[in-house]
Amino acid sequence: MIETKVSRGIIQSYFEKMERNLNLDVAIVGGGPSGIVAAYYLAKAGLKVAIFDRKLSPGGGMWGGAMMFNQIVVQSEAMDIVREFGIRHEPYDEGLYVMDSVESTSSLLYHAVHAGATVFNCYSVEDVIFKQNEVCGVVVNWTPVLREGLHVDPLNILARFVIDGTGHDSEMCRTVARKNGISLLTDTGDVVGERSLDVSVGEAEVVNGTREIYPGLYVCGMAASAVSGTPRMGPIFGGMLLSGRKVAEQIIERLK
Repeated sequence: MIETKVSRGIIQSYFEKMERNLNLDVAIVGGGPSGIVAAYYLAKAGLKVAIFDRKLSPGGGMWGGAMMFNQIVVQSEAMDIVREFGIRHEPYDEGLYVMDSVESTSSLLYHAVHAGATVFNCYSVEDVIFKQNEVCGVVVNWTPVLREGLHVDPLNILARFVIDGTGHDSEMCRTVARKNGISLLTDTGDVVGERSLDVSVGEAEVVNGTREIYPGLYVCGMAASAVSGTPRMGPIFGGMLLSGRKVAEQIIERLK
């Protein structure tokens, strides 16, 4: 019966996909723009990479633009990435371009998946795998399980590197520091916390702060800003795109 075939096709193909991703080169926690861009470049380089995003629709804050006005701004420094993803854009002011936030987010996801990255939505990463003082994987559960406070054990996925792309909360960095009594590569040894908005400083520092923050754990996007204590920057997304590419380049160089 067609009803059974529909269910069987979904179940079989999903679990085959899941099994293929139990051992990764890179696990990306958080499917915001920087994480998606990182996934694209990592997959394009031939690495096995998966994004784990807690929401039904990955993409982070890019979908909504600013205050639900679905337009975003990108500065000229990141426009080569915009063009590589085929996103339509218009010049707005000197060095600034505007584009539709829904088209932009959709294009990032489309190209990342077609480059070979896998996206798991409705997944929450509740912990990392931590061996010999190194981050080497993620511990995942369904988002509704954690949201409802159910006592359901998670599953484990090994990865050579983990990227914290969880945005303002920098959840993976906080978890690693809190649970294991270690010091991150920051001024305080912990997550410093983002500062108030300063667009020009924030855009530069989010890229500068994109790096390995602890052995096996990299940070990008707004998580990099929160970890290092640099300003937020609002609905300008060039820094997010550049941060995603930078973290991918760093890991690709490590794995050469």
